[in-house]
Amino acid sequence: MLASLVLVGGVAGSGIPADALDPDPGVADLVHDIDELLNDSRLTMARAGVVVRSAATGENLYTLDSGKLFAPASNTKLLTSAAAMETLGPDYRFSTQVLSKGRDLYLKGTGDPTVLAADYDALAAKVAASGVKVVTGRLVVDDTWFDDVRLGTDWAWDDEPYYYAAQISALTASPDTDYDAGSVVVSVAPGDRPGKPAKVTTTPETDYVKIVNRATTGAETDILVEREHGGNTVVVTGTVAEQYDEWVAVWDPALYAASLFRKGLAAHGVRVIGQTVRGATPAGAKAVAARESMPLSQLLTPFMKLSNNMHAEILTKAMGRKASDAGSWSAGLAVTEAFAKANGVETLRLRDGSGLSRMDGLTPSGLASLLASVRGKPWFPVWYDSLPVAGAAERMVGGTLRSRMRGTPAEGNVHAKTGSLTSVTSLSGYVTSAEGEPLVFSIMTNGYLSGAPRDLEDRIAVRLAQFTRSAPVDAAAASTLRAETAQDDDGLECSWRKPVQC
Repeated sequence: MLASLVLVGGVAGSGIPADALDPDPGVADLVHDIDELLNDSRLTMARAGVVVRSAATGENLYTLDSGKLFAPASNTKLLTSAAAMETLGPDYRFSTQVLSKGRDLYLKGTGDPTVLAADYDALAAKVAASGVKVVTGRLVVDDTWFDDVRLGTDWAWDDEPYYYAAQISALTASPDTDYDAGSVVVSVAPGDRPGKPAKVTTTPETDYVKIVNRATTGAETDILVEREHGGNTVVVTGTVAEQYDEWVAVWDPALYAASLFRKGLAAHGVRVIGQTVRGATPAGAKAVAARESMPLSQLLTPFMKLSNNMHAEILTKAMGRKASDAGSWSAGLAVTEAFAKANGVETLRLRDGSGLSRMDGLTPSGLASLLASVRGKPWFPVWYDSLPVAGAAERMVGGTLRSRMRGTPAEGNVHAKTGSLTSVTSLSGYVTSAEGEPLVFSIMTNGYLSGAPRDLEDRIAVRLAQFTRSAPVDAAAASTLRAETAQDDDGLECSWRKPVQC
């Protein structure tokens, strides 16, 4: 598929845009090379949109269907994260409080995705240290900071049990420091000998999830971990030869969090006589203990490096709560849309904050405009550092790009956000040319039937790192990657396919 579309005011039969009628030799060479890369049989039935723009001058160096809507997948997080930095601010922190009034004890959340079981235990220790020994009333779970819509619009029903589509709640818990809010890790290990039952444990240890263990010890690992709809019964089947871990979304994260907190209270000698119920904290309740999250500037690292869907949705609702006192998707998305339009994104459709919805729509041109516009924001350096870095081996640096573009001029140079669903792949971000010119780019592909053509994204990014205005680049160097790009047939980003890491 070539960028050989007639562009009004441009050059017929080429990808040269209207503002490059008399391009530098290197620009014409770049257009030719990207055309050649996109002339790939995997794209014959697909749609691809590409824009490459000088961040210094605003000049379009390459365009192909850059104004058309594409499903962006996790490129949506570029908008969500930038809007959150603008709206909430880099110093924004989530709070979790324990309060009391009358006979009841209240656990109130504001969406913090970083609370671990150990943190609920620490809150319980503070309650005990305050002198509370017996709660004669109830433990009241207050998750009213957000609305009670827990799953995003258009999310696929068969994604529901998986941690990357976990329920969104103002009170939640994460099993580890990736902060996969609303999930638990189910670990399956071999038993004493072949044929014997497997050993199944959870992280954190909790009785909120009921395990039905039908797995046995065998010569190979072929395990299926399924959470039943509408509850927290997890059925484990198959055979296991070595430990297998599965991240599972829980049903109702607020009650999950409350169970961890209640367990902590018991461990610290605080007896709660009443039941756990859901309700709002009344006015005049007395603060007993509190915890604050890391600031948003730090949360951006696991959020963007690992493409954490739950962080995107929690921040979306948090923006809605701040802007219009409504912790809902509609309120939060209105904030993101207004920010996007103010920063050059003229055409868009947002249904969630993460890109998990296939109804989300963005244009390559819009994303390039956003990327260029936010370079002038005071929070830009922190936000830029949160983007995955091509070929950087450290997981919290390279993120979803850590295994891509290694051994090429793009390694350590390209800072970009990945995006992927089945038949959807995207890569948008920043690269510095061989002459030191800052470029922004967006590559979006929808509708392919093959494995994800991420190698084409990488080849284009490498070519941009080699770009010079003054001279052509050796053709062989422009089209060759010295490190293969991992191909994923399931269409999910590598960080979504735990325990496999990027």
